[in-house]
Amino acid sequence: MKKMFPKATLCAIALGLLAGCAGEEDTVIMAPVPTVTSEFTPSQEWSNSVGDGVGHYFSKLTPEYAYDKVFVASRDGMIKALDPETGKEIWRNDLEKDVIARISGGLTAGYGKVFLGSENGEMIAVDEETGEELWRVSVNGEVLAAPATENNMVLVHTSRGMMVALDQATGEEKWTISTEVPSLTLRGDSAPVTVSGGVFWGTANGRLAAAIVDRGQLIWQQPVGTPKGATEIDRLVDVDSSPVVLGGTLYTVGINGQLIAIDLRSGKPVWKRNYSSAIDLASDGSRLFVVTDNDHLAAVDARSGTEIWSTSLLENRLLTAPAIINGYVVVGDTEGYLHWLDRATGDFVAQQLVDDSGFAVAPIELADGYLVVTRNGDVKKLTISQ
Repeated sequence: MKKMFPKATLCAIALGLLAGCAGEEDTVIMAPVPTVTSEFTPSQEWSNSVGDGVGHYFSKLTPEYAYDKVFVASRDGMIKALDPETGKEIWRNDLEKDVIARISGGLTAGYGKVFLGSENGEMIAVDEETGEELWRVSVNGEVLAAPATENNMVLVHTSRGMMVALDQATGEEKWTISTEVPSLTLRGDSAPVTVSGGVFWGTANGRLAAAIVDRGQLIWQQPVGTPKGATEIDRLVDVDSSPVVLGGTLYTVGINGQLIAIDLRSGKPVWKRNYSSAIDLASDGSRLFVVTDNDHLAAVDARSGTEIWSTSLLENRLLTAPAIINGYVVVGDTEGYLHWLDRATGDFVAQQLVDDSGFAVAPIELADGYLVVTRNGDVKKLTISQ
């Protein structure tokens, strides 16, 4: 059965707008669940939970697999380390202090620590072995995206257009780069990526920025989208997708913008294609997988930008970012389904209803299976049996 939502509701949920869609009376129809004959059925290895998850909030807390542990967190500040083989709790820490923690940026592991950010404008580091809080510092703006680590620094992108470098041991600020933030933006930020001593991230004013990590020196900014249209919403150009690096080429996509391939050294475009998205890309090394702003899923050749396949069968189902699990492209949706597609053809190969609270983030691959976290905080490890 198709579901209909007010356009204003979908704008607020799917795009996370700070302001904007009120007054729209159009409706957007959610595509029905596709009919799929599943080629495999996953087996559940274990289950656990983490607080109340993120609920219906914007927080996208992707779990982290590192140090032979699985790290998961909830918006209200509960962070846990779980044994990936058994799901048993190794440690937990409640990061909530005087106010609700509102954890929204993370999780990122590095330097023997796990780093998380919050809507309260805080960055927090905990010890990966014990969960002990090591430091907590204030930064300029909400932290809505996972930080990156490089050269003994934690690199944090905030909602006020700041790229902030913190000392990984103490949280001391080392440098800050400021970029322009328009009066109306999407409520989401691009998670930075680091490679070869550089840090790369998308900005709210429609650009991809690059800086030298050691010095905090901005080296180039490449436009991804140009404001156009009659309304403020039409003119949104945020680049909220985290960049993907393949060899010497960097890829990203913007809302009302383009999917773009950029030469890492020069910052010049290699190719551009017309896709609009605020969601992270995925890649299998030769193809890019993009979920568009109307939840069409497409595969694009990374070398040429040629579209290989596209499907509209999941339109307006509020999809997660795509992930590559066991060789398949996987997306979750707002009703709690996981959809599995063939990477080469885009054909649906399997589908499961996991939890009707839905998904905010994609599954992550483990050494011998994959992990899902639902909006209500259920954590499940599954394996595929053919």
